[in-house]
Amino acid sequence: MALELLSVSKSKDSKHRHSKDKFVDFHVPTGLNLLEDTEYASQAAMWGIEGLPELGEIYPIGGAGDRLGLVDSDTGDSLPAALLPYCGRSLLEGLMRDLQAREFLHFKIFGKQCITPVAVMTSSVKNNHEHIVAICERLEWFGRGRENFRLFEQPLVPVVNAEDGKWLISESLLPVGKPGGHGAIWKLACDRGVFEWLYCHGRKGATVRQVSNVVAATDLTLMALAGIGLRHNKKLGFASCERRPGATEGVNVLIEKQNFDGLWEYGITCIEYTEFEKYGISEPTATNDSLQASYPANTNILYVDLQAAQEVGSRKNASCLPGIVLNLKKAVSYVDHLGFECSAAGGRLECTMQNIADNFMNTYSYRCSKGIESKLDTFIVYNERKKVTSSAKRKLKSEDRSLHQTPEGSLLDIMRNAHDLLSSCSIEVPEVKDNNEYLHSGLPFIIFLHPALGPFWDIIKQKFIGGSISKGSELQIEVAEFLWQDVELDGSLIILADNIMGSTKRNTDGEQILHYGARCGRCKLQNVKIVNEGISWDSPINVYWKHHVERSESLKIILHGNAEFEAKDILLKGNHMFEVPDGHRMCIIQDEAGLLVHVPYFLVQKRLCASTSSRFPP
Repeated sequence: MALELLSVSKSKDSKHRHSKDKFVDFHVPTGLNLLEDTEYASQAAMWGIEGLPELGEIYPIGGAGDRLGLVDSDTGDSLPAALLPYCGRSLLEGLMRDLQAREFLHFKIFGKQCITPVAVMTSSVKNNHEHIVAICERLEWFGRGRENFRLFEQPLVPVVNAEDGKWLISESLLPVGKPGGHGAIWKLACDRGVFEWLYCHGRKGATVRQVSNVVAATDLTLMALAGIGLRHNKKLGFASCERRPGATEGVNVLIEKQNFDGLWEYGITCIEYTEFEKYGISEPTATNDSLQASYPANTNILYVDLQAAQEVGSRKNASCLPGIVLNLKKAVSYVDHLGFECSAAGGRLECTMQNIADNFMNTYSYRCSKGIESKLDTFIVYNERKKVTSSAKRKLKSEDRSLHQTPEGSLLDIMRNAHDLLSSCSIEVPEVKDNNEYLHSGLPFIIFLHPALGPFWDIIKQKFIGGSISKGSELQIEVAEFLWQDVELDGSLIILADNIMGSTKRNTDGEQILHYGARCGRCKLQNVKIVNEGISWDSPINVYWKHHVERSESLKIILHGNAEFEAKDILLKGNHMFEVPDGHRMCIIQDEAGLLVHVPYFLVQKRLCASTSSRFPP
């Protein structure tokens, strides 16, 4: 059977691909361009935030992540991709930060607490499931309560050697097993009661994203996608962008086909990169202007209607596992029956979650004209690539000539987004050049902004006004209630708050639950110049994508509880740390004698009491 599958997979005859259809054609799908139709894009994103109480979140994070080569530094055991320590936290924690930022915005606009139920598909590979549970327990379920999570494991599938079709055998003398693709998620969610669980939480639709895509929630993309899906009762939506040459990613297409009954079917779907040869789709190049080159990238950022997905997942035929392919294009790492670590070109059956779209075709008795997309049950939205997809999927090797899909490359896209955002706030920021400039060197700057500052850029722009950030500087803002006005930064500025979006209280089950807007830390900087030595860019211990860096000097502001910090019309030079206790406001001004630090203690109710002050040298 394995040899037979390999034979079919390697066949170059693609005429069998739609033998049940009389005519098949692919077109570039049209949809909302978030860069061009900015007014409608903002409206769609607001629909998404308003509809948050009707949305669930689905994370397929059971992948092996072999290409990252992530191992436990203590035990040497291989670790799944969700545990990658990216920008100071695991990738899974990054997903939760993005989600909570949207919930915080919902609270700020509508004054209501909204906790989104999160369904997570894990697997047994590399103890993925146990690791995910351990992170959630260690972080007390992210202040959301255990009841707002549903974890379910996907099965592993056996792997064959792509060269001879023989099963790869592990040290336990069993076939090597790897996750069989995220397309199993719909059937598993149906079988494990996940859809019913989401309905019990009052959910109608869900957003879906993968753990390795670190920019998926940037600006409006995710909420505009969900907003359109909810508002117009769509069954499935794709967030897409331009393709990148050489990327291992599929494409989104508008498929048009006529069956032998004379009926026409239309829908937006995905074709995986493993199927390009089969369907005659060429790779994009700098000089390729063909129609195929303009097909947009599939990013696996989805909106899905829950009832529509459940109907497909409950079927008793092959359609419940959409997009089944035999993937021969990935190297497989494993320990063989003799105990040796091996790597081989392996093939395994995979199914793809996004190809559930093939079940949502619209049928007409006539051939439709251009612009049919607005009438379909499937839809697509576009944004520029660095706001939609940039993944940390593989470890950078010394011989690599590209940063694509590495943690280093995705970090550069985060920096590009930071540059574009802050430049639009009249802040001078160094330019981020092409990736090749940074293949074996440092960054032009490091800027990490907590997503709760927005997450929409139009909101963040209200909090950053004027100033400059010099080359080689570092800016880390871990507080949502923040104002930057005419600040000049030359060095490192780090602002950390305990209560970024609110504070936690124990519920009746003894769980710590985050209450948005309660006792938030606050920071305000106006006409402040900050000069210090900052990051030691030549230090050999620096790993920028981990945000593991050595600093010579920095300005660090730490806010405990509902502490507040204000600085105005001053120069802060050299190494400083200002730590503000819970229930206090620290105000820093400058006089002839130096810096006057004024700390008036205040109660939450009265907001005034006795005060203390101390002087620091200039």
